[in-house]
Amino acid sequence: MASPPEGALAGPTGGWLADARRVLSPNCDSRPPQASVTLAVLHAISLPRGEYGGDAIERLFTNRLDPRAHPSFACLGGVKVSAHFLVRRDGALVQFVPLHLRAWHAGTSRWRGRERCNDFSVGIELEGVDDTGFAVAQHRRLAVLLDALAARLPLRAVAGHSDVAPGRKSDPGSGLAWARLLGELSRH
Repeated sequence: MASPPEGALAGPTGGWLADARRVLSPNCDSRPPQASVTLAVLHAISLPRGEYGGDAIERLFTNRLDPRAHPSFACLGGVKVSAHFLVRRDGALVQFVPLHLRAWHAGTSRWRGRERCNDFSVGIELEGVDDTGFAVAQHRRLAVLLDALAARLPLRAVAGHSDVAPGRKSDPGSGLAWARLLGELSRH
């Protein structure tokens, strides 16, 4: 599929989805020229691990997380990361980076022979951990989100962070019901 024309990813809403709450992350930059967004990379995150509903993820993605606020945050001081989206446990959707920009989510990565997955992917964080199941509301929201993205982008694949950074990352992990997700995608 051909790449959309320059600026087409931004669309009429500047690359923001209307049904997502916007929280702008500074941890993004321009994609390479002529980059087509063909991959969605799924992640899992909770801060602190296994605790849900707080604002620590948003603080991390906006460089406002105090590394002294929790012992597990100490290693996150100065870390600059983001994702395009966060799907909360209740299915609420937060968007941090507009689609036409590159979010800093995959790190050193490779997908089907292509390096630097951030260049050609959209990053989606699921609030959770890699060894625990995700909520039904998250699976539903994720399916709706992927369908909405596929309508705007030339997406061809969905992969886990563990697929693009094997040996380095384990998320989203066994808790993601891939079969359910694929079934949901076909209904939207």
